[in-house]
Amino acid sequence: MIIRNIQPKDNAAIASIIRKCLEEFNANKCGTVYYDETTDHLYELFQTPQSTYFIAEENNMILGGGGIYPSKGLPEDTCELVKMYLLPEARGKGIGAAIINKSIEFATSNGFKRIYLESMPELKKAISVYEKFGFEYIYEPIGDTGHHGCDIWMTKQL
Repeated sequence: MIIRNIQPKDNAAIASIIRKCLEEFNANKCGTVYYDETTDHLYELFQTPQSTYFIAEENNMILGGGGIYPSKGLPEDTCELVKMYLLPEARGKGIGAAIINKSIEFATSNGFKRIYLESMPELKKAISVYEKFGFEYIYEPIGDTGHHGCDIWMTKQL
């Protein structure tokens, strides 16, 4: 298994994984990445300075991904952990943890002091992983991500 930076050829596969995961947990609702047009163009989105997106791949099959993005409206010292999704067969193997670790390393090396994320109650397992990484709940969103369908907000100090 390798974790690498997103490539243009990955767009369709990772968009499909993101949407299938949201469907799996009945979280494919308005105001989420499910309906976000950028979900189909992640390579292009992650050409933004101070952003990165990691793809987990094994035997030429994409298993999922996740990354860091300097979302609109966030404080200058804060980035967002975004689009963390794995296929069911990739879960519980440390792949998500590896992507989160690489994302934290990237955020730190780019001078960020805090990571923000948004999630939903339907994604309980993911939320428990974020808790293990030291993310703490906050009581309102920060920034302007455009994902009003998310009602769980967390941050981690770096």
